[in-house]
Amino acid sequence: MTIRGPEALASLEEALRDIRREEDEISKRLARATDIITKMRETEAELFRKLAQVRLDPSVQRELEGRISQSESKAREMLKSHAEALAGTESELAEIDAEINRLTGDRGEALKDVEAHQGELKALSTRIGGVVAKDPAYAQKRAQADELQAIAAQSMRKTEQAEADRDEKGKPYRDDPLFIYLWDRGYGTVNYRANNLIRYLDGLVANLIGFAKTRPNFAMLNEIPLRLREHAERQMQNAAAAEAELDALETAAIDAAGGKPIREALEKAQARIEAIDAEIVAAEDRRDAAAKELSSLAQGGDPAFEQALTTLADALGREDIRTLLAEARRTSTGQDDTLVAQIDEARARGKDEEGDIREQRARLKTLAARRRELEDIQWEFKKARFDDPRSTFREDKLVGDMLTEFLRGGISAASYWDHWRRSQNWSAGTSDWGGGLGLPNRGRASSTPWPPGGGGFQWPDTSFGGGGGKSKSGGGGGFGGGWGSRPTGGGFSRPRTGSTGTRKHGGFKTGGGF
Repeated sequence: MTIRGPEALASLEEALRDIRREEDEISKRLARATDIITKMRETEAELFRKLAQVRLDPSVQRELEGRISQSESKAREMLKSHAEALAGTESELAEIDAEINRLTGDRGEALKDVEAHQGELKALSTRIGGVVAKDPAYAQKRAQADELQAIAAQSMRKTEQAEADRDEKGKPYRDDPLFIYLWDRGYGTVNYRANNLIRYLDGLVANLIGFAKTRPNFAMLNEIPLRLREHAERQMQNAAAAEAELDALETAAIDAAGGKPIREALEKAQARIEAIDAEIVAAEDRRDAAAKELSSLAQGGDPAFEQALTTLADALGREDIRTLLAEARRTSTGQDDTLVAQIDEARARGKDEEGDIREQRARLKTLAARRRELEDIQWEFKKARFDDPRSTFREDKLVGDMLTEFLRGGISAASYWDHWRRSQNWSAGTSDWGGGLGLPNRGRASSTPWPPGGGGFQWPDTSFGGGGGKSKSGGGGGFGGGWGSRPTGGGFSRPRTGSTGTRKHGGFKTGGGF
């Protein structure tokens, strides 16, 4: 079963909400556990006061009780401030979550507007496509664009083959330490610099390995791909210029047929989505900072809180306190035994809570990392325009079993994102993006200007940023040739704190036949 782009994005957003919800719950559990430890310390202090009343003479008892009470009073003031900071951060998180949910809803509505305008343009392009295709100027430009696309594709294929040869055939050279030593020193070139002794010794090495014969071969292996890539990039620029001219003709035809208001409304909806995405990034970054702050506070990371606990712990860990407890253990009176048992119980409860805190800390750290990775994937998803209404995915398990596996750490973020890219398609008649070229493959066959059955006019792609560079989709190579290499690593480009949050990419597919 296939999944449409908007539904796929909604699934990722729901997973993000679930992660954030669990982060909040764990932070609250950590706060409760930390609060319990604090209360256990206070209970322990009270029990020691009672034990002192039983076992110590009044003067020593007053001195010990005064010390404990002073520590408790100081700690309570610090803990009150800590509780206020914790409540404030929780409130901030709730407000940011509400803002993110609102922005996500607004984005969904804007995306519906995009889909509606796309449908209107497609209907219009279907109506005028046959007429435009017969226009001699358009047919000539289309033929030129197809030819330049084919040339660029062939140039890139040759470039990639040369680069593969360089990596494979150049390995024996690179693995030879004597050869690579002379190569790095520039031996045999005008760049070589050495004193007479070193020149003499390098000459012996060069003669030994036949460097004069092998160096030109290695130089050629390195030089050819560079020249081919320069040539391929020029061809890509030529193809891009031809596509831009074709876009201009198509835009003019759409506008002449009364489509300008629709096109402008579509561009407005796209601009709205871009603005919302920037707001979402900023809100997510604020939430990330607030979540870190809440986690730190919940774990007792506040300096005031740490000092409060330390103050109490120091008071309860003094030598006279330890002596008092040890002597109480050695005697066998009912009141002593009860108090000692209660102290032991309070300390055991505190240790149990400390163990739970360690586990929850580890879980919270994992969740935070997974959330950030999912935010990266969500960003790339939007950047690649996979949320376009005409984008589809072959594998429904991407939002089922595979998503669960990713959240559990079974697959990496890079691998999960690559599955999305490999599964992605554009619906019938939808243009794809050229592989390494960054140009739209507009569905044009070399022999016919339109898809089979007169499938409608190919509306020009419109970028969010008003003509920004167009990104690759995951589906197929450039210009129908399959030569475009797809990245498989996790080099996510989502801006983090300190950036503007504006994404530059190709925008939604906007045209008729797409």
